Amino acid sequence: MQDNTYWQAVQSRNVAYEDRFVYAVKTTGIYCRPTCPSRRPHRHNVEFFDTWGDAEVAGYRPCKRCNPNGQATTDPYSRRVTEICRYLEQTYDPPPTLDDLGRLFHLSPTHLQRVFKRIVGISPRQYADAYRQKRLRALMRENNTVTDALYRAGYTASSQVYEGVNDIFGMTPIHYRMGAPEMDIHYAIVPCELGYLLVAATERGVCKISLGDDPANLEKDLHEEFAQARLIAAEAQLAYTCATVTSYIAGEKSTLDLPLDIHATAFQRRVWEALRQIPYGETRSYDELSMMIGQPGAARAVAGACAKNPVALAIPCHRIVRKDGSLGGYRWGLARKETLLRIERSIDRP
Repeated sequence: MQDNTYWQAVQSRNVAYEDRFVYAVKTTGIYCRPTCPSRRPHRHNVEFFDTWGDAEVAGYRPCKRCNPNGQATTDPYSRRVTEICRYLEQTYDPPPTLDDLGRLFHLSPTHLQRVFKRIVGISPRQYADAYRQKRLRALMRENNTVTDALYRAGYTASSQVYEGVNDIFGMTPIHYRMGAPEMDIHYAIVPCELGYLLVAATERGVCKISLGDDPANLEKDLHEEFAQARLIAAEAQLAYTCATVTSYIAGEKSTLDLPLDIHATAFQRRVWEALRQIPYGETRSYDELSMMIGQPGAARAVAGACAKNPVALAIPCHRIVRKDGSLGGYRWGLARKETLLRIERSIDRP
């Protein structure tokens, strides 16, 4: 089971995975659909099941909000929202607007948006986009040409796909259609002041930097994230890069300017670039970072982008704290975040 992929689907409420699995939360004993609008649990409390029946055999009970076992829900708008979903799953050019949907289903656009998000967990536009992407994947697997697949899926121009290519594929459509040819990724795992450091790189740049307590777990995570790649242990080849990163961790360097080869959405790139503008030894809150990218009020989305940062330190998401100054979360552990900030604050820089 592709747990990392499923977890990403849960975090983004990706409707394309609606019928592929359910996730269960150990602390509540409840299982949900990947699109459930409820608050997201911590990753270490989650396990995945191929069917809701498997989840119930394991002792979990269904969520009353997202109705994962298909039983009737008490929400008075559930039938109307189901009709909207079926409508959005058709091919449109361009996709219907909220005003279009409101007129068709006799709801005000604002009320329709609110009801839809409450029940489905995402907006009507996000739902329509997800199904359009799903159609595109299916058409390309049928060996249609890229151009033909784009237009048959409902895109009006190829730029709509290529501009958002990382949202859909994490690679170009051509590579996706070819089955994502294997690529070489060299990696090294070395000890450092924060436990163990993993650095992985393609020929174009660093694609992953991770911190952990167990080298075996770091290597396992790398294999799961790049399951189709040829992973090559190459400590000597990456010796300089590893030394650069460990020097940064120790406070001997105030910058970590490495060539990166990472995939991101347009929004993530804006957040990650803003993170790199935070001066060494300083922090910013999620609200402040959302202001930096020109989207005040997007603190939650900013936090999500920080959580998906694949390269620790090179993109310094450890410099983001909560409004009250508390640490908040950190993908590689709060103790490491606290140590990094303490090192950065204790060193005077010109």
